[in-house]
Amino acid sequence: MLIPTLSPGASSFPHHRATLRLSEKFILLLILSAFITLCFGAFFFLPDNSKHKRFDLGLEDVLIPHIDSPKEGKHASGQESSSSPRKRKRILKRARGRRFVAVTLHSCFAKSEDFTASNVLLCCHFFFQMMKHAWDSYRQYGWGHNELKPLAKKGHSTNIFGNSQLGATIVDALDTLYIMGLHEEFKDGQEWIDQNLDFGVNAEVSVFEVNIRFIGGLLAAYYLSGQEVFKLKAVQLAEKLLPAFNTPTGIPWAMVNLKSGVGRNWGWASAGSSILAEFGTLHMEFVHLTYLTGNPAYYQKVMHIRKLLAKMDRPNGLYPNYLNPRTGRWGQHHTSVGGLGDSFYEYLLKAWLMSDKTDTEARKTYDDAIEAIERHLIRKSNGGLTFIGEWKNGHLERKMGHLACFAGGMFALGADGSPDDKAGHYLQLGAEIAHTCHESYDRTVLKLGPEAFKFDSGLEAVAVRQNEKYYILRPEVIETYWYMWRFTHDPKYRQWGWEAAQAIDKYCRVSGGFSGVKDVYSSNPTYDDVQQSFFLAETLKYLYLLFSSDDLMPFESWVFNTEAHPLPVLHLGNITLPGSEPAQR
Repeated sequence: MLIPTLSPGASSFPHHRATLRLSEKFILLLILSAFITLCFGAFFFLPDNSKHKRFDLGLEDVLIPHIDSPKEGKHASGQESSSSPRKRKRILKRARGRRFVAVTLHSCFAKSEDFTASNVLLCCHFFFQMMKHAWDSYRQYGWGHNELKPLAKKGHSTNIFGNSQLGATIVDALDTLYIMGLHEEFKDGQEWIDQNLDFGVNAEVSVFEVNIRFIGGLLAAYYLSGQEVFKLKAVQLAEKLLPAFNTPTGIPWAMVNLKSGVGRNWGWASAGSSILAEFGTLHMEFVHLTYLTGNPAYYQKVMHIRKLLAKMDRPNGLYPNYLNPRTGRWGQHHTSVGGLGDSFYEYLLKAWLMSDKTDTEARKTYDDAIEAIERHLIRKSNGGLTFIGEWKNGHLERKMGHLACFAGGMFALGADGSPDDKAGHYLQLGAEIAHTCHESYDRTVLKLGPEAFKFDSGLEAVAVRQNEKYYILRPEVIETYWYMWRFTHDPKYRQWGWEAAQAIDKYCRVSGGFSGVKDVYSSNPTYDDVQQSFFLAETLKYLYLLFSSDDLMPFESWVFNTEAHPLPVLHLGNITLPGSEPAQR
């Protein structure tokens, strides 16, 4: 309810005395209502006491990570934070065990310029509620299973996790729970992991998927909470993945049996090849494993991959998506920044950032790769939309996948440090990709983006094939909005994120959680009945961070893996990782 603003002049008050008394009563009633609402909100939102140190960020109290943390309520410079509780009231703190007051979809802001502090906080609270619904549904209907079927209200799993109940959603969601302050739920997850997570099972899993979701999620939970069980489980799993590297080239198999150590590749991959985005997306986690354990094997495995790729010829400077681990030869000459290729490029950039910008080899490799991608894959449509196509055997396919939409954020993240003073260019390129991906959402009935969209035959940013019209709760577009917001503070990125959140809540929310939809161009879509673990790990985390203070998980201290699990920047200084050579700036 909005209290009307009254001008203080005489003309604001009616002349008739009886009418004056009615107005006074009405105003008093409004003031009383506001007071009651404030008291009610304070009961639910004011922080509880905790034995933990806390890091006041204005939007949410987050436990200080046990490494490189500023003093409580202070910035590193020693100056009091503008988001200190002495300067800003805490209104988003969860009261343990209590339900929250409902926040309506339209209570954040009525129009794009309505970004008051209270409205932004309400938006954050709305994402908090979405996370609660997703987690509580999984807790009730799918606990211990990898994922959830929210309509059938039972557990779900896919072949990337094998045939075992590894609790993928629990591990994937841990750091989101922690960042949002859902500490009781976090403790439930920790207890399940401590008592039930067993990697000695006879299960064939995706090396890539369990690395980014499980090892990344466990390491992030460890760094945020300091609980040793997470580090222990991460190392146990990593040991189970090492046999996948036992190939003639050292390029790992796509899958490995956790019990036997036998590896193989996907049957559909070109000529028995390993996938660029899979074997190229291990660096961040494996470097941290060496850092934490002192075991050089992890670092050496990923550096061997980098060195092997550096020696290989690349057609047009591009990295094909397929590489045979037996022969060391490229498979089909198919290059994409979307599926099969995406996170390889992301991890080159983030290896540099995570090394405190000392891994200049990674940065140079990234810059060279992006230069070739710009030359051969990035185009502007007739309608003025910048898109990233796919290179197939010397031909550019004018199609862009939802997965490729992460690249807008990547270009912005890598702008600082670009060669030839091209920082402005790459920030602009990131903005153009963000705009294109927003258009792919805006041109659908549901205002949710399709899996892939074309720029051909008069169609732009629109899916053509039926099997490309689905939305499975993917995060990449919102991820780019978040990065672009952090670097520009242009309010349109929050507006676009809010639009996406509204659409997800309207069309994907069901009584048993959240489900993907099969056709974003249909006003009455059917559900796929899967609540993906990455929805909790990435989509909801990025939405929450998009409306949070920049002090929450600052880029100077944290680098997010491709599953949105934050890992700290390693300020190694003169320290050398076991098995490595001293870094050169």
